[in-house]
Amino acid sequence: SFASAVFLYGVALSYAATGSLTLHGTAEFLADNVLLDSAALLAGIGLLIVGLAFKVSAAPFHMWAPDVYQGAASGVSGFMTAGAKVAGFAALARIAVTSYGPYLSDWAPAVGMIAALSVVVGTLLAIAQSDIKRMLAYSSVAHAGFILTGLVAGVDGVPYVWFYVVTYAFQVLGAFAVVSVVSGPAASKSPLTDYAGLAQRAPELAGSLALLMFSMGGIPLTAGFLAKLYVVREAVDAGYLWLVVVGAVASVAGLFFYLRVIVLMYMNPQSEEAAATSPDIRVSDPVRVVLTGVAVVTLAFGIVPAPLLDVVTNALPF
Repeated sequence: SFASAVFLYGVALSYAATGSLTLHGTAEFLADNVLLDSAALLAGIGLLIVGLAFKVSAAPFHMWAPDVYQGAASGVSGFMTAGAKVAGFAALARIAVTSYGPYLSDWAPAVGMIAALSVVVGTLLAIAQSDIKRMLAYSSVAHAGFILTGLVAGVDGVPYVWFYVVTYAFQVLGAFAVVSVVSGPAASKSPLTDYAGLAQRAPELAGSLALLMFSMGGIPLTAGFLAKLYVVREAVDAGYLWLVVVGAVASVAGLFFYLRVIVLMYMNPQSEEAAATSPDIRVSDPVRVVLTGVAVVTLAFGIVPAPLLDVVTNALPF
């Protein structure tokens, strides 16, 4: 694939510059040596970032995400979204901070530009969607930008990047679990009109999805709010105030498409034609367990984040 090829070219250039293929071996070489010509190394770092940015669907490498998320079964889309984010950002944080920490001032501005572009593109295109799966896909692009916002702070921002990744993974799994029930587990489309009047038809699904929309939108007392607050604080401390301003404006704009789903569920009644053709919604026990767990995580870590922060901080190999 494109991402794999770019990543491998990056590995090759990094090896040519440092003579090492291991994370810590590269870090030790760069700590003990000064490169008179760092062009190959910087090109390698750039290609590594591009390859992993494609993996986490950060703009402008996000083109695959909306079609794939919509075309796949809802359960697969949720797992893919959460899994790709966790794996991609784990690799990006480990490689960038562990191996190339001494070159933070070189690669952080590029990551900041990708973060800003992701936040803006993801937010604007999510607003324009009429299908909730495509909306969540573009929302994931915007969230990738917010996660990258914490990474520009280097090692200091990594614990908060992990906090964001973990909490967002739970949220997106819960959101796609609701989508799988409303539109069917194998459906490729999930128009927003299907969610009109959902609060009357399936109040527990509507309540769970509303909570997740609030969290993704960054409403206080949710894990999503603290995740954004932490990465923004680290970016400010690292001198990226301009990036924080871009993120703040995009967050306000992003509330539109999150609140639109809630308004549909609670304030717009289902049309008579849709009511006559749509099947009854039944929530299975496994889905109910998933949604309960996701709601607990979203609220618990939004009020008491210290346990999760302690876990991710102590687990970091830096």
